Amino acid sequence: MTDHRRLVTIGWVLVVIGLGVFAPAVEKNLSGAGWQADGSESVAVRELAQKHFGGNASHAIQVVVHSTDGSLQDGEGQEVLAEVTQILQDEPRLDEVIAPMPGASLSQDGATAVVLAGAGVDTNEMVRVATDLKEELQGLSTDTVQVNPTGSSLLWSDFNEANLEAMLTSEMMSWPVTLAILVLAFGALVAAGLPLVLTLAGLVASAGSLVLINELVPVSIWAMNFAMMFSLALGIDYALFLVARYRAARMGHHSSARAAIAETMDTAGKAVLLSGATVLVSLSAVMLVPSPSFRSMAGGIMLSVVFVLAATLTLLPLVLVALDQKINKFSLPWVKVGEHRSPVFASWGERLWRRPVAWGLGSLIVLIVLAAPVLGLKTAMPSIKVLPEDASARVGYDQVQDAFGEGAPGMLQIVVDKRDAEDASQILTDDDGIEAVMPTAPAADGTDYSLIQAVPTVDPSDPSLSETVDRLRSDLPGSALVGGAAVENLDLKTQLDTTTPLVIGVVLVLGFLLLLVALQAPLISLLGTLVSLLSTAAAFGVARLIFQDGHGSGLLGFEPQGFLDAWAPVFFFAMIFAIAMDYTVFLLASAKEHWEKSGDPHEAMVGAVAHSGRVIFAAGGVMVAVFFTFALSGPLPPKEMGVILGVAVLLDAFLVRLVLLPVMLRVAGRAAWATPAWLRRVLPNITFSHS
Repeated sequence: MTDHRRLVTIGWVLVVIGLGVFAPAVEKNLSGAGWQADGSESVAVRELAQKHFGGNASHAIQVVVHSTDGSLQDGEGQEVLAEVTQILQDEPRLDEVIAPMPGASLSQDGATAVVLAGAGVDTNEMVRVATDLKEELQGLSTDTVQVNPTGSSLLWSDFNEANLEAMLTSEMMSWPVTLAILVLAFGALVAAGLPLVLTLAGLVASAGSLVLINELVPVSIWAMNFAMMFSLALGIDYALFLVARYRAARMGHHSSARAAIAETMDTAGKAVLLSGATVLVSLSAVMLVPSPSFRSMAGGIMLSVVFVLAATLTLLPLVLVALDQKINKFSLPWVKVGEHRSPVFASWGERLWRRPVAWGLGSLIVLIVLAAPVLGLKTAMPSIKVLPEDASARVGYDQVQDAFGEGAPGMLQIVVDKRDAEDASQILTDDDGIEAVMPTAPAADGTDYSLIQAVPTVDPSDPSLSETVDRLRSDLPGSALVGGAAVENLDLKTQLDTTTPLVIGVVLVLGFLLLLVALQAPLISLLGTLVSLLSTAAAFGVARLIFQDGHGSGLLGFEPQGFLDAWAPVFFFAMIFAIAMDYTVFLLASAKEHWEKSGDPHEAMVGAVAHSGRVIFAAGGVMVAVFFTFALSGPLPPKEMGVILGVAVLLDAFLVRLVLLPVMLRVAGRAAWATPAWLRRVLPNITFSHS
């Protein structure tokens, strides 16, 4: 890289500028929906309803018009209803607009009406339609008449808006904290700024790439939100490891700049490459979930990791050599820039070596106690409570419930052959879980389909709704398909419950194999993989206490749902494991390097802690700061993400990697690095020591 600095520089300038021009459009272009189980019955219902019933599908827009002063059927109410209808009819992306009907979408007292605007485009585009129209529709409100569009498309529009604001607020909060921690870790302002510049280059490139990919395949806006957070955290980790090693080689060993960067990349560079590969493998397992949102989120994060990894392995060496001694500018007075082996962490390593059982058992007990509540963890898809109370979708939702019943916002849609429609309607009427059944609607295009809508007796987020849906799917005629927005959530949860064990298994197996290839030591590779489960379980145990049971909800400013969002276990497990393996690789690569040089288990363990402990400590501090800022603002899902990932990193970096894993190295001794002869012949020869 340094021998071809002009070529590398030009290449990165072209990448950042070429992709960066698209980056500003990322928030507008990326999609807002995609939370569905592909191939499920409910998705089939939505597609049939959109095609054959004038767009009266789960992603249609419902505009709730509510009068606080009598009936809507005369005076100002009628004028507002007419204006709402006109706005909806003028939007070309909407299909049939259905006026309020007494007994169905007009309340008995006439004070609340719902104007239905059929979906003429897919779920992603309907979220954009909702975003484009909601301000204009709400602007029709008067002193006595309120207009609030609602429905699943509005829910995602409002949520994405609140989520974006929260993510930007959190980013603004995290950057100063991150810089402060980096200055303390590096001891110099210039060196501390390198990881942020590196991360910024990777983020700009990945944002522009996502915009281009979205032209081919819909990409969830969450892909960018997570990519921003993950890129910042990993970019800082990687840069910390390389910069610390370069400074030690250049200023500590008094090597030339060229020799120092060669040593850095031959040792820390290999560890970073392995870490990046582990992160990519962990996240790729999420692709096993057959849902567009999950696949695009995982893909978006993987793309950002690829760019950050590429910048770390190509751009950073060039910058380090170009700056050379200048990276120590504006140093803190007590800093020794050439010091790589930390006396503090060397002392800590010796303490662990002398009393492994006490420290090991202590950390194990803490992790098990924190993990215990995970046994009572409940999951469900997010309820309306994830939205701010003043959000249009939530206000309209509440008004629909008040006027038409508890289950009205979760209207079930049953598409059935018209010959079975009468039987289906009777079964729905007789079911204890159904409050009301709407008149059967024939297909608008004359096909042999009928649509029956039914109001359940419970709120869409009530667990008993699942029992009702399962019963109906069993009792209704064979041609009947049960769907609706609430049922789509239930089908996605079922899909997640099915695939989560598979994803976890694949992540663990692939993570172990990567460590085995790199370290060529089966025992410590297995232990390094399994201990990640402890910090993950502990993080979800804490999450159960906070988000399910509501402890600390007032402090964090959220309304507990009584469960954890169903997508959290599978997605956050992959993310936590990726981050945990990051630290595992840093520690064990350093231990392997010392083992290769000395053949001494004591030097391998203590040397690893002494040389990588400060980097792990600083990187962990940065990640905890980044993640916890997401817990302080915005809607509920980012809070879940911030708390779960923050607690996981806190426990993993400071308790597992700096206590439990070194203790395991101590107890295992030489066996930690033993490799059967047959396995040595199969594995590639990878070393971490530089000569």
